[in-house]
Amino acid sequence: MIYGYERVSTKGQAKDGNSLEAQEKELRAAGAEVIFKDIYSGTVTERPELEKLMEVVCAGDTIVVTKLDRVARSVIQGVELIEELNDKGVKVNILNMGIIDNTPTGKLIRNVMLSFAEFERDMIVQRTQEGKRIARQDPNYREGRPKKYGKKQIEHALQLLETKTYRQVTEMTGISKATLARARSASRKENNGKTYKYI
Repeated sequence: MIYGYERVSTKGQAKDGNSLEAQEKELRAAGAEVIFKDIYSGTVTERPELEKLMEVVCAGDTIVVTKLDRVARSVIQGVELIEELNDKGVKVNILNMGIIDNTPTGKLIRNVMLSFAEFERDMIVQRTQEGKRIARQDPNYREGRPKKYGKKQIEHALQLLETKTYRQVTEMTGISKATLARARSASRKENNGKTYKYI
């Protein structure tokens, strides 16, 4: 039996060629009959679908993945996983590398590629932390997602709420009911309930 395994760190990876859909297309082309999917970081050890896959595979089966870093992004994690599969008699086919086996050459290639994956992950973490450190020097910097709507848009929506329902205002402006309710509550508190002007 040929099984496929695919993973994305976040749903946002759909934009960079590593989407679940893109991986599935490659896995199906490689003969995967059953595919397991996880949306977890490569550094997270709890990956429920991978754990299910490990339980069902047996000697003679093959696991196909598009890239080695879809399975693991640390040397220790990857070595343990691949050796466990090889010990079971399960082949591991990395589409951009080939079959990973227990020969000295196979182990060398596996370890080198896992080292590169771990290095890449560590560099991403380092760059992210460095970027945040620099950004925090700006007094106007705020972590998290930027606001989708500006002050004027919210003020306009709150004015509309004086004569229209939440549903109508949401349809007209695209601003969600939850956002409108929060803004309305904040403006009431700020203005002692006298006006809906957004601050």
